[in-house]
Amino acid sequence: MATRTDTRSSAPHVADSHDLIRVHGARENNLKDVSIEIPKRRLTVFTGVSGSGKSSLVFDTIAAESQRLINETYSAFIQGFMPNLARPEVDVLDGLTTAIIVDQQRMGADPRSTVGTATDANAMLRILFSRLGTPHIGSPQAFSFNVASISGAGAVTVERAGQTVKERRSFSITGGMCPRCEGRGNVTDLDLTQLYDDSKSLDDGAITVPGYTGGGWNSRLYSESGFFDADKPIRKFTKKELHDFLHREPTRMKIAGINMTYEGLIPRIQKSMLSKDKEAMQPHIRAFVERAVTFTVCPDCDGTRLNEGARSSKIKGISIADACAMQINDLAAWVRGLDDPSVAPLLTALQHTLDSFVEIGLGYLSLERPAGTLSGGEAQRTKMIRHLGSSLTDVTYVFDEPTIGLHPHDIQRMNDLLLRLRDKGNTVLVVEHKPEVIAIADHVVDLGPGAGTAGGTVCFEGTVEGLRAGGTITGRHFDDRASLKGTVRKPTGTLEIRGATTHNLRDVDVDIPLGVLTVITGVAGSGKSSLVHGSIPADEGVVSVDQSPIRGSRRSNPATYTGLLDPIRKAFAKANGVKPALFSANSEGACPTCNGAGVIYTDLAMMAGVATPCEECEGKRFQASVLEYRLGGRDISEVLAMPVDEAEEFFGAGEARTPAAHKILERLSDVGLGYLTLGQPLTTLSGGERQRLKLATRMGDKGGGRSVYVLDEPTTGLHLADVEQLLGLLDRLVDSGKSVIVVEHHQAVMAHADWIIDLGPGAGHDGGRIVFEGTPADLVAARSTLTGEHLAAYTGS
Repeated sequence: MATRTDTRSSAPHVADSHDLIRVHGARENNLKDVSIEIPKRRLTVFTGVSGSGKSSLVFDTIAAESQRLINETYSAFIQGFMPNLARPEVDVLDGLTTAIIVDQQRMGADPRSTVGTATDANAMLRILFSRLGTPHIGSPQAFSFNVASISGAGAVTVERAGQTVKERRSFSITGGMCPRCEGRGNVTDLDLTQLYDDSKSLDDGAITVPGYTGGGWNSRLYSESGFFDADKPIRKFTKKELHDFLHREPTRMKIAGINMTYEGLIPRIQKSMLSKDKEAMQPHIRAFVERAVTFTVCPDCDGTRLNEGARSSKIKGISIADACAMQINDLAAWVRGLDDPSVAPLLTALQHTLDSFVEIGLGYLSLERPAGTLSGGEAQRTKMIRHLGSSLTDVTYVFDEPTIGLHPHDIQRMNDLLLRLRDKGNTVLVVEHKPEVIAIADHVVDLGPGAGTAGGTVCFEGTVEGLRAGGTITGRHFDDRASLKGTVRKPTGTLEIRGATTHNLRDVDVDIPLGVLTVITGVAGSGKSSLVHGSIPADEGVVSVDQSPIRGSRRSNPATYTGLLDPIRKAFAKANGVKPALFSANSEGACPTCNGAGVIYTDLAMMAGVATPCEECEGKRFQASVLEYRLGGRDISEVLAMPVDEAEEFFGAGEARTPAAHKILERLSDVGLGYLTLGQPLTTLSGGERQRLKLATRMGDKGGGRSVYVLDEPTTGLHLADVEQLLGLLDRLVDSGKSVIVVEHHQAVMAHADWIIDLGPGAGHDGGRIVFEGTPADLVAARSTLTGEHLAAYTGS
């Protein structure tokens, strides 16, 4: 009986039939009723022009629903502590598996967060030193720069056998925090020369802080306080007068019959400016804060963040501060040399984490590196580390442009990792623009055909060969190759950098030509950003546009961020003879029911909150009376619903002609954001869109004869077809007399450059040197560097 073969065994088991993720009727953001089937245990790449709906489909629909369903398996109590996720706008989502999302979100910029704390490597090191370090100084928290040492004693009252007894108790906690800098590694100083001119009196306008000049209430508060003579130059103040001027505690007083609170200038500025997010400030206040605040390395701990006790305990002559300062590939070698059976499991886990860093191409980092200084690509790869050795299978991994910030040489390594995750039996979904990644896909989904309202449909589904022949925008541009320039521009001057030593730079001397398009390139971690952001003086003539996130609430949108709303409000006010404040959804014109949000949020405790369109204003955000005022036949809500390209036409001619608004809209269109609507919340923009929005804003900064633009990977998030438009914009900037310096890995941008500076030859302490300076044609001809070899292969030279 045991040998009898079951006749039905050849038929596939019903459990093996679920090999597709089915999406039907997805309508999230700009998706237009998208229906699609994605194969499981395969690598699927989603591509399409910027704004075509890739992230809406992959992240906001598939990954969001998977996370929501997993959260629902926890108890209501636990769900109350978890992020609330609303159900996506979709009819059917079938065949989902657990989703692990590895996105581009920058790691928190908290000064206490480092690469070590973000990946648990620090936690393991602290345990290691608490067990093996000599002298023994305490538990793992004695090595933590986030735990302060405290002790105390006092009487406590306890009930015992029906009697109340007082007992003396004492306690002490040994932490590793440096008391001087409180575990931050640096101390802040205010440069007093940026706050006031001590040769002038208060009546002569000695205070130079923005908002404290010109006889306003802020300056009157000091000149009429009576604590000092307003006619006396500040340098002649007595010690007490200077203390009252700079540090006095809040004091109630009457000035010109009005009750006011007087406070020393320094605490007042700290509260009003220094405690706020720099990105959200107006440009002139941001510039002041950057000038006035100086960060210096803490003299007590020498920037290690740890107190003397934590630094004194060592293993084989190495303290935990030394270990965190080492390059990770060196630290991995050191840990491999430790052999103690009592901590064997800990050493194995730590070794695996450190080896994962090296494998993923981040061996050049150190554990003490602040998490906020990592680029988008580095942050994303750091988040991947915990998944590399995972034994989980049948998981859906979702990646958002994992090749951001990677040199062509490093992309191959990333491709191998994606394929390894797939070969373990996982479903891998990747949103990507780079042809090198699309080429390894088992299945390609191309969204489009355009961006914004012109996108949101599936243009192609199938193999890479099918995409090439498919005739979509991605298919047509898939094999695009930029050719080297025949002639390059001649520089008009040079920007000299001498003895640059930031991070891993090795005493670098370089002349960056001005008046041309200069591309700074090299493998990830070779020192490009250190050279650009650490050595180019941030004076009045330099506009630096990096990838740091734009912070803004759901009330912020491209119109408010770029300053576009001001001329629009004034134009509406002038045309209708009313106040400009009526045309602001954050001011007098706001709908009173939803306070100008357009939606009413209902908090449902541990369940996802519900946002329902406001019935009063029907989601338009303004009072009905405000919508009666028109400009060029449109009300303010209709103007905010316009895409940039349509608004550019609207404000360019006719009754609505507003030159100030038209100029800003032109710049937004120039950087490839013509599809964004003016009122779209900033929170919905991708990383690349935010950077281009910043570029458009900074291009309009006044004053200082802005002449040098420093851009950090502006092709991030750009489709192959959009890179051409970006190159046209860079050319226009250079032809108008500006100097453009671009940190970039995209070969099309390298081929288009007038001058290339290549750093390397490797990453971390194997990099930090200039390995080539010259024209792209010379780089290709020499083929002396990794960049030269890849550029030669790309251009077919």
